Amino acid sequence: MKDKIVQEWFERGKRDLESAKLIYVQKGYFDEVVFLVHQAIEKYLKGYLIFHGWKLKKIHDIETLLVEAMKYDESFMEFLDLGRKITAFYYENRYPPGPPSEVSEEEVEEIMNSAERIINKIKAETGL
Repeated sequence: MKDKIVQEWFERGKRDLESAKLIYVQKGYFDEVVFLVHQAIEKYLKGYLIFHGWKLKKIHDIETLLVEAMKYDESFMEFLDLGRKITAFYYENRYPPGPPSEVSEEEVEEIMNSAERIINKIKAETGL
């Protein structure tokens, strides 16, 4: 049962990441790409944590989720700066006042590459 729930989290994260890639390839709204990448990382991390027995918390802070993941694998520490950056971006772009933050194509590519590394690590560790 737990693996089924974890797989559901991963599937939702996969859809977010694939959607982000589609927008990125079309040179679309890079702020939306980052939002979707944030969502993907969040869902994979929540699935990973649930896999380890964590009780779901309705939070959107990637840094906090990474700190939780570090209880099971300290190497998640490598992604803390990304977690801070992408979480700040998430809140800045979701809540007015002001227009969405600008993000360069290079920044988006770096964020997407880091997301792939986190996700691949999670999938390898869970075997799902």
